Amino acid sequence: MQDTGLTGQNRMTLENILKRFPAIEQVKLYGSRAKGTYNSRSDIDLVAFGQGIDRAVIAEVLMDLDDSDIPYLVDLQAYHDLRNPQLIDHVDRVGVVIYP
Repeated sequence: MQDTGLTGQNRMTLENILKRFPAIEQVKLYGSRAKGTYNSRSDIDLVAFGQGIDRAVIAEVLMDLDDSDIPYLVDLQAYHDLRNPQLIDHVDRVGVVIYP
């Protein structure tokens, strides 16, 4: 596993939250944490895959993450909602599967 700056506890918390949402089939980490260029203030950029993911699911996951012990800001988007071609390419090239 490459260095993402996330502790085992952070990853376990993420997994425990994400598994409560059956619509979420897979989650990829992207951005500085996926590239290994993160710093102590870097957020966690996530993209969720699954046909049943809607804004309500994203909002619920983000609320649960905000209430968790993860000490970083988390950005979560559904892959099928991405519109920026450069972001889609970035996720496809450097995204790291962190769930399941």
